[in-house]
Amino acid sequence: MSQNLIVHIVEDDPSTRRLLENLTSLLGYETAGYDNGDEAWDAFAVESPQIVISDWKMPGKDGLELCRRLRQMRAENYTYFILVTAQRRSRANLELALDAGVDDFLKKPIGSDEIWNRLRVAERILGFNRQVKTLESLIPICSYCKKVRNETDLWEQIEQYVNQRTGADFTHSICPPCIEKHVRPQMDAYKKEQKAKRALSEP
Repeated sequence: MSQNLIVHIVEDDPSTRRLLENLTSLLGYETAGYDNGDEAWDAFAVESPQIVISDWKMPGKDGLELCRRLRQMRAENYTYFILVTAQRRSRANLELALDAGVDDFLKKPIGSDEIWNRLRVAERILGFNRQVKTLESLIPICSYCKKVRNETDLWEQIEQYVNQRTGADFTHSICPPCIEKHVRPQMDAYKKEQKAKRALSEP
């Protein structure tokens, strides 16, 4: 799975950035590195990375600002954000980071085992997120009457369900297979009935 994920590394310290790039590449991820928050932000809109590993303090937009902007984008796919810190996490800093939307933390100096563990957690969370989106995209529909169950557990006609969510209106018609299966037998039966009535009414 890691081979399909893009990781953006945002770190102004060259040695730390190269370390993170090498480790993530060795683990099979597609990696891109940036030395400041402004360049990284411009790249986010183009590549839509699944995982971001960002330093907290750096030129331009810092790690918290990057994360806030990502969350405000409300992109279709979730981006897992790992914040790199060089200092001990105080309760106040932890609250700031969580409020900004940070998912996880890496403390310098960074070891290979630590980054591997964080990326495994990121993959697992992203996998859960995809499963939830898949379940949310399924529309429960009755096998018999074809009514749809809405968010309040009430059943409604599919036309009403779609109209309320998209504004689309329906026009009804009959497809050729249904004409042969349902309509034509009814027409034939009606003709036979009328013919029989006429026969009975004749002297």
